[in-house]
Amino acid sequence: MILETNEAGQGPNKLGDKGRQLELLIQSVTDYAIYMLDTDGYVRSWNSGGERIKGYAGTEIIGQHFSRFYTPQDIASGLPATGLQRARTEGKYEAEGWRLRKDGSRFRASVVIDPIWQGERLIGYAKVTRDVTERYEAQLSLLETQRALIQAQKIEAIGKFTFGLAHDFNNLLTVIINSLDLIEARSKADARVGQLVDTALQAADRGAVLTRQLLAFARGQSLVPERHDVNLLLSRSMELYRRACGPAIEFKVDLADSLPLVMVDAAQFEAGILNLVANSRDAMANGGTITLSTCLLHRAPPHDPETERRDYVCISVRDDGSGMSQDLVDRASEPFFTTKQVGKGSGLGLSQVFGFAAQSGGFASLESEEDVGTSVSICLPPEEQRK
Repeated sequence: MILETNEAGQGPNKLGDKGRQLELLIQSVTDYAIYMLDTDGYVRSWNSGGERIKGYAGTEIIGQHFSRFYTPQDIASGLPATGLQRARTEGKYEAEGWRLRKDGSRFRASVVIDPIWQGERLIGYAKVTRDVTERYEAQLSLLETQRALIQAQKIEAIGKFTFGLAHDFNNLLTVIINSLDLIEARSKADARVGQLVDTALQAADRGAVLTRQLLAFARGQSLVPERHDVNLLLSRSMELYRRACGPAIEFKVDLADSLPLVMVDAAQFEAGILNLVANSRDAMANGGTITLSTCLLHRAPPHDPETERRDYVCISVRDDGSGMSQDLVDRASEPFFTTKQVGKGSGLGLSQVFGFAAQSGGFASLESEEDVGTSVSICLPPEEQRK
């Protein structure tokens, strides 16, 4: 921005009129904070938009350094000075970031800084700030919705493939197990053959367990849902969960009172919670704390955040273990995906939990942060809300 000096012959009234018009224009703008800085970054003018957006009256802020609008982290990194320097050398500085209001709250700001030149001399800066918090949060929400949709589509595609594979594999296992039963019935006299048959049957039974887990993920298992109080279900298996934690783990319980009844397959529910407890235990090789809790939440499913919110009875298993990165969180519910060492897990436990929750009319969610811990929740609709 270049300021031109007044030419001879122009009367003071005319210049005053233009200056007054400019002042009225700037003061009437309320969606933008428009103000001038001197060459060192101190505020020299202020408009009503600045007061609306940042909360300061002109008498409070004129003469103060503009860095007071920045977060302590940005001040420490030298961002205010960088903005002025780049505006001076490059002709303009544009950026977006977090800024502070007078009351200490944060807002997302779109910022433009222009140098003001009078001839060859820099006399200050024109700074324009706009509050774009609403737009920024809408973009984040859209990105999260898109990510959730992509993840749901991926899991659905894997589920369809898994469903067909599990059924075919189950049919093969049925033939194998029936044939082994016939061989065993005809070879009682041969102890060696009997041992081989027993070994083969045990392997086939393990294969059958895997197919049930695959079908659980693909939502193709047969469930027998009944009316249950989840707190009672948890209480009757509490000793099992405590033993699964092992001696190095502290096991805590926090059950909410007066939860609605849910329709759930008790055996599959118990297996799912046991899987989650075992996963948390394995994430804490050096010990830690596992917390089993229940609560009533009013929310939308994570795969469809725009849908109507409703009540869910949520059962959570939380640990303070090593946690996972976002990339691992995105893949954690896929079948056969595991962060455990070879031979330490099939990678089907968490996928079974997610499939069971979906087939029960609800959903499962996973939250994790590296070096902080992981929380997995099974959220089930109350009996009267289940469609």
